[in-house]
Amino acid sequence: MVHHGSGKSTLLHLIGGVDRSTSGKVFIDGKDIYNFSDDELAVFRRRQVGLIYQFYNLIPILNVEENITLPLKLDNRKVDAEKLDELIKLLGLEDRRKHLPNELSGGQQQRTSIGRAMITNPSIILADEPTGNLDSKSSEEIVKLLEKSNKEYKQTIIMITHNMEIAKIADRIIKLEDGKIV
Repeated sequence: MVHHGSGKSTLLHLIGGVDRSTSGKVFIDGKDIYNFSDDELAVFRRRQVGLIYQFYNLIPILNVEENITLPLKLDNRKVDAEKLDELIKLLGLEDRRKHLPNELSGGQQQRTSIGRAMITNPSIILADEPTGNLDSKSSEEIVKLLEKSNKEYKQTIIMITHNMEIAKIADRIIKLEDGKIV
């Protein structure tokens, strides 16, 4: 449970290697990621981290399939068609593969952005208020999906949420206030 302005998004960005910290260290898999060069950090972000935002951040001119596979293309990696099919099925988007973001509901857009975060098999998924814009039914589906990726794909999920109901399913809850753990 986090209060606005408490530094939660900054924290996620530091863990994900999006921002560099002015002090302190971030260890992932026993390595301080801020000892990486910019190029190494970029590769780490592309391969080890999946980011899910409240506002989906989908590319409007790309369809569901293209939005999901974008991180692989940016990394010059081949798309495994079987894995993509499995993921799209898991996301419940089989009949939406060729749709553009503006043809999707909010829940479908968020599931697409989760697919994009999961396609690279990252070790960490960082979710910033992933259900913030969704009705309770869609929110529930998103949470179930994240739970599944945690259990089945052994991915660590760090989620920011104000919703205590959602927080309750976590293995561990950390409360932040004014940049400090309370």
